[in-house]
Amino acid sequence: MNKQIAVYPGSFDPITFGHLDIIDRALKVFDEVIIAVARNSGKKSLFTTEERIDLIKRTVEDKSRIRVDTFEGLLVNYVMAQNARVILRGLRAVSDFEYEFQIAQMNHNLKPEVETLFMMTSVPYGYLSSSIVKEVASLQGPIESLVPEIVLKALLDKFKPSK
Repeated sequence: MNKQIAVYPGSFDPITFGHLDIIDRALKVFDEVIIAVARNSGKKSLFTTEERIDLIKRTVEDKSRIRVDTFEGLLVNYVMAQNARVILRGLRAVSDFEYEFQIAQMNHNLKPEVETLFMMTSVPYGYLSSSIVKEVASLQGPIESLVPEIVLKALLDKFKPSK
């Protein structure tokens, strides 16, 4: 029997409890989940790709069926190279769906054998995004309920008030 592998791509800048919710739920459906950190030179990130990979690995180190990797180029090519056939995407709101639907349609056009599975976020995380976390952290707001301890420490370090 073939292993069912899903690729969960994103920038994960940084990984949040919303991402982890999707990952935990995906592990109930798939044999393996690859968290694929996108190398996107056109996007300004707070954490380097290497820092994001390290934070994710340390966050999920107790989960044996997760692999953390990075990719450049077309996602569908990466998915095929990993012997996966599913792209996993989380949706928070209807506003996410329109963009994600267009990307899924393009991916299907490029590689019809690759499916996109949309997983709705759990209710407590419907508002949560990495961008919101970074903004709150930059203003020294409370983010303990939004990110794992490892990420919290990294964010506090990035946004230390200057003296």
